[in-house]
Amino acid sequence: MPDDHAADSGADDLSEFTPPADPPLRVPLRFEDWLTVLTLGTLACITLANVIVRYLTAESFAWTEEISIFLLIVLTLSASSSAFVRLLHIRIELLADGGSPGRRRRFALSAGAVSLLFFAGLTVLLGRMALDEYNWGDTSPAIGVPTWWYSMWLPILSAVITLRLAGILRRTWEQS
Repeated sequence: MPDDHAADSGADDLSEFTPPADPPLRVPLRFEDWLTVLTLGTLACITLANVIVRYLTAESFAWTEEISIFLLIVLTLSASSSAFVRLLHIRIELLADGGSPGRRRRFALSAGAVSLLFFAGLTVLLGRMALDEYNWGDTSPAIGVPTWWYSMWLPILSAVITLRLAGILRRTWEQS
């Protein structure tokens, strides 16, 4: 059986890969990119510290798990925002990139509208959750700080994704 990819043998070399340029935006993706990098770096540092302490003392930092969970959520939301804009999010490429230009545009508009509605609803629900935690005075189990300190950032990041999706939807609508 012939190898259909023999001509593309250099395509697997990652040193030749250059990501596509960011689309023109009013608000550059620098905020999301830096937040993603800083969050991942912080997450790696506290996890490494916990592993070293656990290895040397058979104890662990209880606060690292609590903060790690929060940082993983922040990482997911910040990276999702830039992935949507760069069209690097999970999607069914056979549907998203196949067919006529009109079909692709209709599919992009419908997928964008559903995503926008989802994240708008998520923003509202996360905002209500943070407000409930503030009103009830919930505290975290490991550190004992108010949980709204963590949860207040979630509706903000979800709102950023909602605004990014609204921009994507507007640009898609204006394309002809």
